[in-house]
Amino acid sequence: MVDPLPADLPPPDKGITLRELAGRSVTDLNGVGEAKAKALAAVEIRSILDLLGFYPRRYLDRSREATVAQLQPGSEGMVLVRIDRVTARRTRKGRSLVEVRASDETGRLKLTFFNQPWRERQLLEGMQAVVFGKADDYQGDLQMVGPVVDLIGDRTGRIVAVYPQSETAGLHSWDVDSFVGEALRRTMAVRGLSDPVPGEVRAGFRFMDRSDAYRAIHRPESMAEMSEARRRLVFDELLRIQMALVRRKVELERTSVGIAHPSGPIGDDPGGTDVVAEFHDRLGFELTGAQRRTIAEIAGDLTRPGPMHRLLQGDVGSGKTVVAVTALLTAVRGGRQGAFMAPTEVLAEQHHLGVAELLDGMTVPDPATLLGHRPLKVDLLTNRTTAAERRRIASQLVAGGVDILIGTHALIQEGVEFGSLGVVVIDEQHRFGVEQRAALREKNRDGTAPDVLVMTATPIPRTAAMTVYGDLDVSVLDEMPPGRTPIDTAWVAEEEAVWPAVLDEVAAGRQAYVVCPLIDESDALQARSAEEAFAELSTGVLSDLRVGLLHGRVGRADKEETMRLFRSGDLDVLVATTVIEVGVDVPNATVMVVLDAARFGIAQLHQLRGRVGRGAHVSRCFLVGEAPTPDAEERLKALVRTTDGFELAEVDLDLRGEGTIMGERQKGRNDLRLASLRRDREWVEAAREVAIDLVGDGSGLDAHPELADEVDLFLGADESAFLLKS
Repeated sequence: MVDPLPADLPPPDKGITLRELAGRSVTDLNGVGEAKAKALAAVEIRSILDLLGFYPRRYLDRSREATVAQLQPGSEGMVLVRIDRVTARRTRKGRSLVEVRASDETGRLKLTFFNQPWRERQLLEGMQAVVFGKADDYQGDLQMVGPVVDLIGDRTGRIVAVYPQSETAGLHSWDVDSFVGEALRRTMAVRGLSDPVPGEVRAGFRFMDRSDAYRAIHRPESMAEMSEARRRLVFDELLRIQMALVRRKVELERTSVGIAHPSGPIGDDPGGTDVVAEFHDRLGFELTGAQRRTIAEIAGDLTRPGPMHRLLQGDVGSGKTVVAVTALLTAVRGGRQGAFMAPTEVLAEQHHLGVAELLDGMTVPDPATLLGHRPLKVDLLTNRTTAAERRRIASQLVAGGVDILIGTHALIQEGVEFGSLGVVVIDEQHRFGVEQRAALREKNRDGTAPDVLVMTATPIPRTAAMTVYGDLDVSVLDEMPPGRTPIDTAWVAEEEAVWPAVLDEVAAGRQAYVVCPLIDESDALQARSAEEAFAELSTGVLSDLRVGLLHGRVGRADKEETMRLFRSGDLDVLVATTVIEVGVDVPNATVMVVLDAARFGIAQLHQLRGRVGRGAHVSRCFLVGEAPTPDAEERLKALVRTTDGFELAEVDLDLRGEGTIMGERQKGRNDLRLASLRRDREWVEAAREVAIDLVGDGSGLDAHPELADEVDLFLGADESAFLLKS
């Protein structure tokens, strides 16, 4: 007789919801006492829902499994073996060595483990184990050194699910398998699971129902059935995230009072001058097709009464600043103000210099003046703005005398009030906390919400953007302006090979960066520090050059002076940390040397490389150092192969995985237990379309209360509300 779950559950005329399973402790299952509950909690399994969502990491297909006799030396393989004998000893160098004799019906296999003494206690004679690793021929015997081992107990069946294990918690694959079997028996066999995904959606994609999917992911009859189960459960995960994003986006658009900016000049603008058109005329170059398309998308948002929430993606040097200034000037044209927030003082100052130069000499209507207009005012506000200057800006800002205010998080400090904020641009937005972004959006006293454009120079793969930033409309600058000089990238093992190139470029009148991953020396990381590199280079191979140092601990005055000297050409080489990763724009710099390059991620290296190639001369980037891992080698090879940031973003996603998706939004845990943004790209788009169909009409999820409850269950009410601010 099948044991049902406790009697206080709803009657069996309806399937069990995931909310109900989340409310049931694993201790409700036979065999889960205090010790096993503690072991399960160590891997974040506390409820029956957690247990059913603890998916196998791989499967052993016993109908097609390899045998020991079929293992090929030099190739990886997976076999099911019996443990025959285990011995442990110390090598002459003091390392622990555990040697295991194993076999199946076709032959014997030696397993060797260095510095894993616990294997002697784990692997007992007579036990069955699945081993996965590279087979080698050692003195006539077949062996695996350090293979992955999964203990499966006496599991039988054609397909054996192999679960993640925790040696420290004393949790083995066969434990999880047994508990999962009990959970399936006590849920599916009595009532089955409720399936709130609409029937037409399931039919359209030919999905199996949820009960069958959970059974088949843990107890598949075939690998084909497992694939169908995974397909269904992947869709469920992605649909929940997309429903949260779409629901919040629609709710924000319905409840916020936006600003409908005029599409042309208004009021007493003398001669009908349009500051947006004037700005484009003054550029001296043609906009790219991508810039024109993106500007049109943003203009469409700005003329509508609902507030804009748009992400602008663009590779290094793709012309995001021109697009951003166009958006800010659209607010100014309508008599409102623009705010441009950057994550660092260096970047804010760089933006202020650039924008002020672009807009120098332009005017805006002002009836209070004799001529009826005044110069367009661009100001800078950071933590190092003097008290007197801060008071002047505060006074003019609230009176409308400042048209565009550029700054750091100082823009959202108490006492900074805008007269009428129309457009907000947030650069490198991933560096800001959610509360900071929300605070800037809430700056208007009349209750209107300014339009928000967030920008990133770190390209994001399309599926990741749809998942991480799915509550934003996305514009992409996928075309480079003409005249950008190519950057030749080389990976070199020894730094001695790069200094002649630096000396040659400086002799030709150019400048160079040398970037290190740390400020101080670190024996633990064995990475070159900026202080150490500066000391060595300025007294050694580059002693005849003018070398400066810039990192996060350099004082403000010294930092400002160092950057001024480098911009003006009074320094030849700038030794720095990643403080110069974004925003620093010195067209005369043509060489980027990155020491210990393997310590940086793809996005960081691509950003650093983008600091050169900004002038008329061909530029070079040297990635220096060995690659300690295969992934590091792939990263460096990819950077040598291409300068396309979007291609590199796809490589990065393939290498790193999606990690914690909510973590990209600076909050939450990994929402994707089974889905992969790499493997399941098409399902991201499919889930997005279904989410829009279900909630895009503005009714929220009123017609689908159980789906709505699942969104809150998996993402959490706080996380779901968090999306509203992000």
